[in-house]
Amino acid sequence: MTCYKENFIETALSCGALKFGTFKLKSGRISPYFFNAGKFNSGRALKDLTNCYAAALSESDLNFDMLFGPAYKGIPLVSGLAIALSEEYKIDIPYCFNRKEEKKHGEAGLTIGAKLSGNVVIVDDVITAGTAIKESINLIASAGANVTGIIVGLDRKEKGLTKYSAIQEIQRDYEIPIVSIVDIDDIIRHVTQHESSKQLLSNISEYREKFGVN
Repeated sequence: MTCYKENFIETALSCGALKFGTFKLKSGRISPYFFNAGKFNSGRALKDLTNCYAAALSESDLNFDMLFGPAYKGIPLVSGLAIALSEEYKIDIPYCFNRKEEKKHGEAGLTIGAKLSGNVVIVDDVITAGTAIKESINLIASAGANVTGIIVGLDRKEKGLTKYSAIQEIQRDYEIPIVSIVDIDDIIRHVTQHESSKQLLSNISEYREKFGVN
């Protein structure tokens, strides 16, 4: 496992963004792990997290002129990623994010920050149902810009309402590449190497077998 993947998992565990146990998801499924990017809620945690995003993005083949973060969790992520790219890779890239409701006065419009243009990478934590990502794709297209990629923190690689995951459906329907820092298989490798509980590994592996996609 690459260094930034391990750093992502370790940071997520230390701040409680990644937890192991028994969790009932919105889908009704009982999951042996839970991920909540809202727990990256300190300066150090956000810096460590977005450094991982920067490493994954710089390693990818995505072509981009600017970054976009969907409200709300995408806002600190895109801001931190822009800083990390500037500090760690000397890439000064414009970014923006959206409002949930269009503002009619002052700095009117749906977006805040740089004007949407050129090739855009969307930055988010996870893709569950894909609703926010699809809205973001439509918003960016309506501005005359082009979505060339999406980067997320975790890919659960889990079936949605169909036999496909939300990420697979977006890749299929929009032909947009999606990069994740880690996926469930990386978490399984981490548990195998670092956790003493064989029951935990068994639970995660069984969940992956039941609900997972390739």
